[in-house]
Amino acid sequence: MRFTVPRRLAFGCLLIMLTGLPATAADAPAAWKAGVATAVITPQQAMWMAGYANRTNVSQGKFDDLHAKVLALEDERGGRMVFVTLDLIGIPRTMRKSLEARVEKAWQLPAGGLLLNASHTHSGPEFRVGRVPADDDNYKPSSLGDSYGRDLEDKLFALIGQALESRAPARLAYSSARCGFAMNRRLPTKSGYANSPYPEGPVDQSVPVLRVEGADGKLLAVLFGYACHNTTLALYQFSGDYAGYAQQYFEADHPGVTALFMLGCGGDQNPYPRGTVELAQKHGRALATAIEAALVTTLKAVNGPLRSAYGEIQIDYAPAPTREEFTTRLASKDKYEAAHAKRMLERLDKGEKLPTQYPYPVQVVRFGDVLTMVALGGEVVVDYSLRLKRELTGTAVWVAGYSNDVMGYIPSVRVLKEGGYEAGGAMRFSTTHPGPWAESVEERIVKQVHELNGKLAK
Repeated sequence: MRFTVPRRLAFGCLLIMLTGLPATAADAPAAWKAGVATAVITPQQAMWMAGYANRTNVSQGKFDDLHAKVLALEDERGGRMVFVTLDLIGIPRTMRKSLEARVEKAWQLPAGGLLLNASHTHSGPEFRVGRVPADDDNYKPSSLGDSYGRDLEDKLFALIGQALESRAPARLAYSSARCGFAMNRRLPTKSGYANSPYPEGPVDQSVPVLRVEGADGKLLAVLFGYACHNTTLALYQFSGDYAGYAQQYFEADHPGVTALFMLGCGGDQNPYPRGTVELAQKHGRALATAIEAALVTTLKAVNGPLRSAYGEIQIDYAPAPTREEFTTRLASKDKYEAAHAKRMLERLDKGEKLPTQYPYPVQVVRFGDVLTMVALGGEVVVDYSLRLKRELTGTAVWVAGYSNDVMGYIPSVRVLKEGGYEAGGAMRFSTTHPGPWAESVEERIVKQVHELNGKLAK
């Protein structure tokens, strides 16, 4: 089933003019090499869907296909970077590590040269171990979820190879625009923070765009971002949601061009209004229009060298509840809190120790003196993007969340102190996290970003 939305329905986009030199095919040599590859990753059979805990059934067909896309870049010195974008809820750490090892062996690509980003669509399959409803005997992760994950990894490995093998002379340029449907969702109330529209809350509505054109000046690909949950839809059909429609519309308007979406720090951002396919299409058209707006601004030519760094740091959990506290929670009226307590007690009963830290991925990519890209794991709240854009100077700054490992929400100190779903409430859905993160999480992550960026800037 496919829907189309007239361009007149696009809304919420405002152009930002950037300073810098214009970059056109005639202005600069084709100093880069670029290659792209795309594959459909829609499940071929019914599966549990990811993202909403209250779903009671498996998928029922699709609105649109889900895609995996790869953009491979190489600078004049041979420095390479591979971007992998996925119309999926997230990337498990195990998949990142396995794929990283395979790509390094096959293509001699270091860990810093591979960036995986998930759109976080809630209309995709659930394939993460331990996330499928435990009371369903027919759709356990050990069957459909596991097989889907294995096939997906193999498909991504092949796509990376295709993109690397197809590299050809290219030019890069950067610009940005704005799009207005993202809104903060942490509404302060007398009883705490509700998941509801909060227009006064912090937001990052920028749409960063990396333009990739061939030596002939023709557009080859666009890599673009936006910081907003991919949750316009809450149905039972597979869909890339607004991000999928944005890519679809832009590619339809530019035949032969590949559009790749990277989700920003949208952990506390929702698309509004929401709830229907038509609204998802409107948001997608609005975002596609924002890309068009960025491409007609003063584009800044992107030079090399291309440098990247990847590292994992240990972020701390807050002290876990005691056995007695978990036992008390078994009687909670919140069935998810009770189920989480049961899982933690089962681990304790087996003699396991609950984790006190988690290996968190941080990645920095620098495109010469023009653009710095930061890729953070998890569902990062918008505070990180706003802060890093203030603190990282000298280049344009692009901050992506949902990269390399999506293990849960990553709140800022502000959000942790305020409380609510993103601060720790969502942890009750986890099979592994004992509770919220410690307040040190923000400073530890930001410090690592600065350290990696400092090394690359030398």
